[in-house]
Amino acid sequence: MRSQKKSIQKDIKLSIKGLNDENGLVRRSHAEALAQIGTAALPELINALLKSKNVIQRRAAAKTLKLVGDPAALPHLIKALTTDSDSVVQFSAAGAIAIFGEDAVNHLIIVLESKEHTEMQYGLASWCLEFIGVKAPNAIKRAAKSNNTNVKSAAISALEEHIRQSQDLEAIELVKNAINDTAENVQIEAIKLVGKLDRIESLIPSLISKLKNKRPDIRKASVLSLMQLNINKAVRPLKELLEIEQDNNVRTIIKLAIKKIDN
Repeated sequence: MRSQKKSIQKDIKLSIKGLNDENGLVRRSHAEALAQIGTAALPELINALLKSKNVIQRRAAAKTLKLVGDPAALPHLIKALTTDSDSVVQFSAAGAIAIFGEDAVNHLIIVLESKEHTEMQYGLASWCLEFIGVKAPNAIKRAAKSNNTNVKSAAISALEEHIRQSQDLEAIELVKNAINDTAENVQIEAIKLVGKLDRIESLIPSLISKLKNKRPDIRKASVLSLMQLNINKAVRPLKELLEIEQDNNVRTIIKLAIKKIDN
């Protein structure tokens, strides 16, 4: 038994070293070998991910942890996402985090709540939530009620597939409330989401009302969503907005929307 354990540890160390190889196919074969070993490879993989000076090995370790699929790696992948100096390591860590579904949500919320990270790191955490989406709807809905605007906007965006598949009334109500949120980024994500969904009649009036918003980015998002949905009853309010709109970018989009919907 002891000799078998020693043999496994030897195989792990050999494959961890192989993650340094410059040949992608060689790295892949070592990653697959570590995935076959499974949880026993975690300590060495985590050490490589967080402490290796070789960036190729750190990237490969993140990808291998995705293949292993053990949620015990989550805190370490989050650390790599938020502290590694290499953007590819951060992307690879995010790709691994996203597979863990509901187990990953609270970890991602902590990232989004922090004020210490880069825009790219916030973006990757948001992408992870969106990827998880339909696999953890209750956790995403809880996140959509957060007082933190980064968390709320990311969670609202992540509800897309769940709403499309289930027409969940609670989720739809969360989006409706988010359209009128005090935070601009939350409003915009909700408005964009409505434009991606099949027509949900209860949300259309809120979308049209946003054409009167004082903020040009909110008006622009509303026009784009109405154009995507091809809402005929929006033509008149769009024409009225065109008469008074001062922002040239918004004016251009309004003209496109009217042309598309009116045809």
